[in-house]
Amino acid sequence: MFNIRIILSLFLMICVAKPVIAKTELPTEQDITRTADKALKYLKESDFEKSLIVSRIVLQQALIAKNNNLIAVSYNIIAANYNEFSEFDKAIFYYKKALSFANKTTNNILKNRINNNLGNMYCFEKKQYEKGIEYYKKSLDYSKKEKDSSLVYLINLNITWAYFDIGEFSLALPYFKYINEHHSNHLNESTIVAFNLLNGMYYSHIEDKAKAAAYFIRAIKEGQAGMEKSDLLYSYLEYSKFLNKIGDHKQAYQNIIKHNAVKENLYNERKLKSAEKAGFNLELDEYKRQIGKIEIEKGVQYQDLRKSRIIVLLFVLTSCIFLILIVTLYKNVVFKKRTNAQLLFTNEELIKAKEQAEEASVLKTQFISTISHELRTPLYGVVGITNMLLEEHKELARSPHLSSLKFSARYLLSLVNDILQINKIEENKVVLESLTFNISDEINMIKNSLSFLSQKNNNHITVIIDSDIPEYLIGDKLRLAQILMNLVSNALKFTKKGEVFIIANLVKVAGKAHFIEFQVKDTGMGIAVVDQDKIFEKFVQVGRNEQDYQGTGLGLTIVKRLLGLFGSSISLESNVGEGTTFTFTIAFEYDPEKTKSIINEIQVDLTSNQVFRVLVVEDNRINQLVTKKIIEKNNYSCTVVDDGFAALEILDTESFDVVLMDINMPMMNGFETTRKIRLKGIKTPIVALTAFDKDEITDEAISAGINDIIIKPFESVKLFKIINCLIVETENVGYSANV
Repeated sequence: MFNIRIILSLFLMICVAKPVIAKTELPTEQDITRTADKALKYLKESDFEKSLIVSRIVLQQALIAKNNNLIAVSYNIIAANYNEFSEFDKAIFYYKKALSFANKTTNNILKNRINNNLGNMYCFEKKQYEKGIEYYKKSLDYSKKEKDSSLVYLINLNITWAYFDIGEFSLALPYFKYINEHHSNHLNESTIVAFNLLNGMYYSHIEDKAKAAAYFIRAIKEGQAGMEKSDLLYSYLEYSKFLNKIGDHKQAYQNIIKHNAVKENLYNERKLKSAEKAGFNLELDEYKRQIGKIEIEKGVQYQDLRKSRIIVLLFVLTSCIFLILIVTLYKNVVFKKRTNAQLLFTNEELIKAKEQAEEASVLKTQFISTISHELRTPLYGVVGITNMLLEEHKELARSPHLSSLKFSARYLLSLVNDILQINKIEENKVVLESLTFNISDEINMIKNSLSFLSQKNNNHITVIIDSDIPEYLIGDKLRLAQILMNLVSNALKFTKKGEVFIIANLVKVAGKAHFIEFQVKDTGMGIAVVDQDKIFEKFVQVGRNEQDYQGTGLGLTIVKRLLGLFGSSISLESNVGEGTTFTFTIAFEYDPEKTKSIINEIQVDLTSNQVFRVLVVEDNRINQLVTKKIIEKNNYSCTVVDDGFAALEILDTESFDVVLMDINMPMMNGFETTRKIRLKGIKTPIVALTAFDKDEITDEAISAGINDIIIKPFESVKLFKIINCLIVETENVGYSANV
């Protein structure tokens, strides 16, 4: 409710906070306030990603300055962002944090705004009216202290509406009288619809049909003319209830149709945003059989190698026995010759077995690399064209066939990535990173990304996070997210109409190391004791008696291997029919100074309105179409050529801001093309857009002069962040490799 008023509240709080901020050397009062204004600007423009990034910078700076006013302001902006994309629990969490710091100040306007926002959350989103009205009344007290008549009127309006919603007309009467007595001085676009709607509800209650109808019609008329359609939605609904009450069922039905139309338009975008991007149901049975065959052959060769070593040992022992028993020099010499010949033969066999094992390992790596490239290339076209259809033909958004196509393509991609991930871990190519992150944010992001899978089986995900865990920790958040994503998605697949819990508790602190215990608990089918030792093995799945639960069977194997990188292990408790609990502990670093330095390195994207020119070098026609569409959709100019020769030719006559280079092209590949471009003295940033795994081509890409690598299929947001960063770097210092 009243999203426009929440944003106005945020703006007024920033203004009010300015005169009471204590000056600090770094950051200064003016710097923090300007950054807060920028976060609010992004929020009003619905650029939530930038708003959240900048508001967290404000929060960090305010914490350093120990300024409770601006700490409360930053938390309130963060809460408003989550409110905008319907993360109401998270919004309430941050509003309460904002209020806790605001209560440490003498800033009554700040307290008033936050209490009003919490009242909106509990009354109109959580339907906990008693708690919401308590917050409204606190907000009303602060408004009266500050003699802010506009806020007094607005909060009286909110309280009236809340009481009317629960049928407490007698309790609402003092507030209702106030808004009627003072409406002439305070009616505007954001309150006029609600004012007429509440009068309609009241006169319907006392059965004054004429006045009720007049006010409802006036509310609908004003709602149709105004920009804020949420109040129009409620006007149609309440008017329909009134018409039913007086027996005009036909008109009541007409208004319900109008209500549903407004509701569909109002929430359609929000529903689209909540669409799940994870899980795909395309089988890779033949692929898994090939991988399994290679693993079996490798195991057989290893067994042969062990047997050969045993044979060598037996021969040595036999030789010793014969040496003791030999009584003549002749027999000794003959025996030595025979033994030497046998040892030579055995050594040759051992060398041959070793070479075969090494060859099998190389073939396995090459096979995985080839399969991943050959699958990712068409998947880029499938995912890209599917997204284009959804964007250009909104009527297809609900098509089960198109949804199934997108689901299947992304599912196939996730299986390919699982195979590559386990292969990298086995070859010790995974190195943990040190990044600052917020555990609550990471876990809730996982919860949101798996909401589609949870809805599929009618499950509910509950997040419980220990309040003693510091807000910022340092560690490899990507690997943590992989671990939790695999465990939670696994729990959701094997749970029907149940609940999955994600729990994080601080169990120990040793210096800067904070040991966090994570639990993923479900109420699903459980795992039999006989199967519990098998589930962490590669390509193993249990519980397939009645249903086909998709997946490679690598999820829990990846979890176990990644935890090994953290120096941790995983345990499970499970009984058939009673659910399963996975538990593991990871130590993360807590260092506020280090966190501060990492956060200060965040660059806020302040992209100008300049139109950048992009050259795409790609031989695949479908991929040309997809890449060009993605680039032009973001208002960039795009030119496409089919091969490296055409790229060299056009770069001789035209200049571009960035080049997107395919690697696997006929006649002349992307590496060779890039080398020739650099030999011409052209410093334009070049980004490899390829289906090869990044680790395979990084060294050659750097030596060729490529600046960065993006693996297909990719998220368009990531592509444009890299493009913008490279263009800015080129303008400042010339091209440099960021691979």
